[in-house]
Amino acid sequence: MAVHNPLAGVSLAAARWSASHPWRAILAWVAFVAVSVGIAMAVPTVEADEDDYYMGEWGEATQMIEDAGLDNPDSEVVLITADGDLDAVRAEAAAAELTERMRATDGVDAVAEPQWSEDRSALLVSVQLARDQEDVTDLQAVTEDVAADHTDLRIGQAGDNSVDDAINDQVADDLSSAEATSVPITLILMLIAFGALIAAGLPVLLAATSVAATMGLTAPLSHLIHAETTVSSMIVLIGMAVGVDYSLFYLKREREERAKGHTTLDAVEIAAETSGHSILVSGFAVIASMSGLFVVGGATFNSLAAGSILVVAIAVLGSITVLPALLVKLGRWVDRPRVPLLWRLNRRIGTGGISSRILTPVVRRPVAALAVSVFVVGALAVPALGMKLHSGSLETLPAKITEVQTLRAVADKFPGEGPVAEVVVHGGTDARAALDRVQEDALATGRFVPAGDEPIRTSKDGDTSVLTLAMPYEEADDRVDRAVETLRDDVLPPVLDDTGATYAVGGDAASSYDMVDHLNTFLPLVIGFILLLTMLMMGVAFRSVPIALISTGLNLMSVGVAFGLITLVFQHGWGAEMLDFTKPGYIIDWIPMFVLVVLVGLSMDYHVFVLSRVREHVRAGLPARLAVEKGIGDTAGVVTSAAAVMVSVFAIFATLSMMEMKMMGVGLSAAILIDATVIRLVMLPAILVLLGDRAWPGRSRAPRGERVEETDPGYELV
Repeated sequence: MAVHNPLAGVSLAAARWSASHPWRAILAWVAFVAVSVGIAMAVPTVEADEDDYYMGEWGEATQMIEDAGLDNPDSEVVLITADGDLDAVRAEAAAAELTERMRATDGVDAVAEPQWSEDRSALLVSVQLARDQEDVTDLQAVTEDVAADHTDLRIGQAGDNSVDDAINDQVADDLSSAEATSVPITLILMLIAFGALIAAGLPVLLAATSVAATMGLTAPLSHLIHAETTVSSMIVLIGMAVGVDYSLFYLKREREERAKGHTTLDAVEIAAETSGHSILVSGFAVIASMSGLFVVGGATFNSLAAGSILVVAIAVLGSITVLPALLVKLGRWVDRPRVPLLWRLNRRIGTGGISSRILTPVVRRPVAALAVSVFVVGALAVPALGMKLHSGSLETLPAKITEVQTLRAVADKFPGEGPVAEVVVHGGTDARAALDRVQEDALATGRFVPAGDEPIRTSKDGDTSVLTLAMPYEEADDRVDRAVETLRDDVLPPVLDDTGATYAVGGDAASSYDMVDHLNTFLPLVIGFILLLTMLMMGVAFRSVPIALISTGLNLMSVGVAFGLITLVFQHGWGAEMLDFTKPGYIIDWIPMFVLVVLVGLSMDYHVFVLSRVREHVRAGLPARLAVEKGIGDTAGVVTSAAAVMVSVFAIFATLSMMEMKMMGVGLSAAILIDATVIRLVMLPAILVLLGDRAWPGRSRAPRGERVEETDPGYELV
């Protein structure tokens, strides 16, 4: 069996070694997973801290404030309310007990006097923590004890630390729920795909062990790239999807070759050189796409990129090493025990019976099919033109979390001034005095309001001063961004440039502005990078410029659909009740970037698989129209199964409580569903039929009846 390219040689060599030494390969994989999990127990995970998220001018301002010791220490608040009218005497008694006990608690700097809301329906106790104090469990214990002594009152605690702890617990619960749900659903889909228990279990087993190994290795990796809180969810999401799909491709081809009469060993080698090669190409595509996140930078993207790349690499490794070993040891037992009804259904799907009903009219009327599919995809993508990005806020946190409920109640009963901007000035001459003029000019614009009784604070050495300006707008209001621009571009330069001081604008308003601006700057670059990479890879793989252009265009359409659907659901609220969330009116800023790279990478799985089969038939001398119909029909069962796994796994994340998980789940599951049906099953064959032989430059026709050797999957990476 000739090896036509290096990647096919790698997959074939790995399969041959594993097939010759099956027990070594199996035990090596088990040891690798066990050691990886053990590493996680021995090596602590370094989570990203606030410094890792500093970005742009806001990051500079925040660092200047910290260096000057002007950053405010963390604080917690305790809200006292009642289901009906609040009894003032009982509320003040509970507040007095809270104040006394919390002042005596370690890690507390000060406790303010209880503050009544304007309508006297709520009483607030504010607690300032000691600097660098993060553990609030003792404070929470005090709050719970006092609440137990005053059952007629509603007493709840909230703050940055308690909310962060609650969110981390919720993410862990969500992750456990996703794992518990995704595994049985994936197993059911694999049973439908194979009709046999062992064959169905192998992809799930390999995917689960790949995820477990990745989870373990992220612990030492986090010392280089600090782990973001959502990286575990991403590893499960990506790992289960690609791990199952890669094994699915391999198993399907091995079964197909055995059905032709090949021995198990020969079938494994053919699968290694064809589907194994496809797995390597697909894995490279996903990894290359994910690497685009490193271009963007920042704790979130670096961590998600590292985790996703690692789990894909491990899934590829397992698919080309331990899977061939398992197949050789199992032999024909891989198709046992059979589930009679599912076995027959699998045979039906495997022969393309379902897809032929769609493909036949598409091939016969490609112009009409292309026009309809372009209209559908375009209509779904149009809403993306109005997509609005904003950082996650209190409104995007799960309402089911008690601390979040308390924080929202505090915001309702004790409304603040709104988002704030902080003007930080360091050094220079008369910089402190210049801030008085800055405040006056800023208020004169009408975009700002005074912030408290002492809006300017100065460091002990007098070198750094901070002016706090509030804005009379909601956090997600577009006017907040305009106010930040006015402050930076119009107000500060005329006043501060001549002082020689270093200055920057920070605060929560500037944080969101800089993050969104950063992403808006890099999103076109990342899209261009990924699409160009796709074009080059497909051009080299298939030696066809039309195929490269088609692949790039279809990927761009898939991304447009994903962005459009996310906008419809989360910005405009379509299906909010069904998914159990309150629409934020915007998309969390980092979601589109991540959905982009994941979608392009994963959609290449079955895109390469499908085109390789079409190319096989073209090289065998079939007319282009027939090659398209037969190639897509041959792979329809595998593509259906692969897409079903991805859609199911991602759809599970759409049901989780965290808004970020919902957005990723909705965007990816819906987009892959459209991609695997409308785009790859209608639009792709219609375009290929219309192009005919022009899609395959230099095709060589084999004499009718002469069979071309099918050891090459149809793409020749060099």
